[in-house]
Amino acid sequence: MALYSADDAKYLKRRIRGGQIDVHPTEKALIVNYSIEATVLDEYQNTMIGDKKDAQKIIRLKSLGPSTDIRALAKEVVNRCKLIHPTKVVEVEQLLFYLQNRRDTNFTSDATINNSQKPISDELEQPSIDTQINETASLNDIEDYAEMLYEGVADKIKGSALILQLARNPDNLSEIIQKESVLNVLTRVYKEEWSQSIELATNIVYIFFCFSSFTDFHPLVSQYRIGAQTMTIIEAETKKYNQWMDEISREQKKKARDTRTNITIDNKYKVLIRKQEQFLRVAFYLLLNLAEDLKVELKMRNKSIITQLIHALDRDNNDLLILVVSFLKKLSVFVENKNDMVSLCLLF
Repeated sequence: MALYSADDAKYLKRRIRGGQIDVHPTEKALIVNYSIEATVLDEYQNTMIGDKKDAQKIIRLKSLGPSTDIRALAKEVVNRCKLIHPTKVVEVEQLLFYLQNRRDTNFTSDATINNSQKPISDELEQPSIDTQINETASLNDIEDYAEMLYEGVADKIKGSALILQLARNPDNLSEIIQKESVLNVLTRVYKEEWSQSIELATNIVYIFFCFSSFTDFHPLVSQYRIGAQTMTIIEAETKKYNQWMDEISREQKKKARDTRTNITIDNKYKVLIRKQEQFLRVAFYLLLNLAEDLKVELKMRNKSIITQLIHALDRDNNDLLILVVSFLKKLSVFVENKNDMVSLCLLF
């Protein structure tokens, strides 16, 4: 490859193009997708070498609350982020309105006491006496957390939750990627032991989701074949959900006259379904991130991603439904995918 001196700098052309704006799946933040195009021109302005790199910027909205002036905040975001074109202020306003009204996502852990339903992220960042996870995760101890993944289910959940706390800070990702032994054990447990606990599976897929939020880390996620395993788990959880629906139907018919029994059954399955949908939301979002690569998207299509997404439309979780519809909308750009949707009775 040719080398260029400082004198050649006048022939270097760099352009940044803003792209799609999304809401962060779990935080009060916006994700701005953009691309960086670099071109080397000769003295006649002809292109000699060109390269394009996709990237993302996360805009965290710490001031966003129930009483926030959404219109004013949208203008501030657009004015301060040069990646967002001024014409997109209405779109930003709509996304902020969604974030303002979105219910918090609870990623719960078996490591709670008294059946507390606080998010794992809250338990880790704000330790309290009502949880066994009473420490703030440290990068210096990440290998100790990984060792917990060799222990019982409760320790596996706690260890993965602590690693998740670290992964949720983007500044830590470049450090975590250097810990090959940690990534190896996370991958092994995710592939071999995910069925032991939906909380465990959710923690681990969330860790890799944090990597998938940045295009530069997509090769890492692909290297460990996280996408393929995630689709396998989604398929298994969909079958499990269908079994639950059948069991609920049978039990309700059997106990039709016993209202109290029916309520107990419903509450039992509500907890199971809610935990399952927490996993599905992160899992589908990870796949959506990876689908930026059309080759990866094609592999997902061949593994029936459209079928799984359409099955998820039967759910009542609004946040999950919004994500699923967004994924289907992206896939529908290609006629083949749209034909698959029509054949599965998803009408446009």
